[in-house]
Amino acid sequence: MGNASSMLTQYDIEEVQEHCSYLFSQQEIVSLYERFCQLDRSAKGFVSEDEFLSIPEFSTNPLSQRLLRMVDGLNFKEFVSFLSTFSARASLQQKIELIFKVYDVDGKGKVSFKDLVEVLRDLTGSSMSEKQREQVLTKVLEEAGYTQDSTLAIEDFVTIIDHPGLKMEVEVPID
Repeated sequence: MGNASSMLTQYDIEEVQEHCSYLFSQQEIVSLYERFCQLDRSAKGFVSEDEFLSIPEFSTNPLSQRLLRMVDGLNFKEFVSFLSTFSARASLQQKIELIFKVYDVDGKGKVSFKDLVEVLRDLTGSSMSEKQREQVLTKVLEEAGYTQDSTLAIEDFVTIIDHPGLKMEVEVPID
C-alpha cells in the first residue's frame, strides 16, 4: 500500500476502511485507490501539492491554498481519511472539525476574528468589501454570544456553526 503502483490487498482495504471509521465501502476504497494512483503521477506513494492542484475542482476552489496545508504529502490511507469527511456518512461533527481546521489559519487550535475575515475574503473575493465582511462576521458572532475579540476554540466554533438552520451537505463523488 505504501507504493502507489502496488495493488491493494483485502487486508489493506480493511485496514483503510477501519482507519476512516467505515465511512467508505470496500468498493469505494478500491475506486479511491484507483483515483489516488492516477493523481500520484510520480508513483511515490503520496500525492504532492502540484498533483492535488491538477484536480480542476480543487484548483478552482477559493480555499484551495488552505486545503493544501492539510493534504500535501498524504499517503493513501491519509488521503482516504481526509476524503471521508466529505462522505455522506460522515457526521456533522467531523465536517465541522474539518471546517475549523480550514479557519484555523495558524494551526494553533484557535480561530480569531482576523482568521474569519481572511477565510471570508478568500470565499468572497471582490464581491464584498472589507467593511461588509467585518459587519457580517460581527453580526454572526454577536448572535452566538461572541465578540470580535473572542478567540474561538473548536467548542465555540461548533456553537456558532451548529445552528438549526445551517445544513452541512458537502460530499465528494467517488466514481
